[in-house]
Amino acid sequence: MAYDHEEQEQLASLKAWWNENGNLLTWLLIIAMAIYAGWSGWNYYQRKQSVQSSLLYEELEKSILAKDDVKILRTATDLQTKFGSTSYAQMGALAAAKSAFDANNITTARAQLSWVIDHGSAEEYKAIAKLRLSSLLLDAKSYDDALKLLETKFPAQFSGLVADRKGDILVSQNKNTLARTSYEFALEKTEKNSPISQLIQMKLDALGDISIKAAS
Repeated sequence: MAYDHEEQEQLASLKAWWNENGNLLTWLLIIAMAIYAGWSGWNYYQRKQSVQSSLLYEELEKSILAKDDVKILRTATDLQTKFGSTSYAQMGALAAAKSAFDANNITTARAQLSWVIDHGSAEEYKAIAKLRLSSLLLDAKSYDDALKLLETKFPAQFSGLVADRKGDILVSQNKNTLARTSYEFALEKTEKNSPISQLIQMKLDALGDISIKAAS
C-alpha cells in the first residue's frame, strides 16, 4: 500500500507539473518541429537548385563548344533569372562573357561581366569579372572608369593582378612613374617563379626603356 501511495503522489506531482507547464512544452515542441521542417525544406530546395542549375550550366558549355551565340546568351540569362543565387549563374555569366568577347560582341561581354559584379555572391567571381571588365574599359580607352573599378573591394589574393592592371592603364595614360610604382607592387605581391611575375618584370624593363628614350 505504501508503494501505491507513493506512486499516486508521483502521478499527482506529474499532473500538477503538466498543468503548469504543458502548454509551454507543447508550443516549444511545435516550434522545434517547425524549425526542423523549415531546415529540411530549405536543404531540399538548395539541393534541387544546385542540380537544376548544374544541368543548365552543362547546356551552356555545350552551346559554347557549338559556338551557338544565341543559345549561349539565352542559357546564361536563364541561369541568372532562375538560379541567380548559385555559383553556376556566376560561372555561366563569366563563360558567356568570354564567348561574347571571342565573337567580338563587346556589348554582351560587358553586360555579362557587369551582372556578376552587381549580383554575384562570391567575391572571387566578382573579382575576376572586375579584372576582365577593366581590360575591356582599357581597350575602349575609358581609363578613369577602369581605374575606378579597380579601386573597389578585392580579395587579398587578387592584389597583385589588380596592381598589374592599374600599371597597364597608367602606362596608357603616359603616367610612367605611377605605372612603375604599381608594377613594383604587383611584382611584390606575385609569386616569383610564376609566369605572371615574369610578365610584370618584362613590363618594368620596357618601362625603363621608355623612360630613357623620353629623357633623351
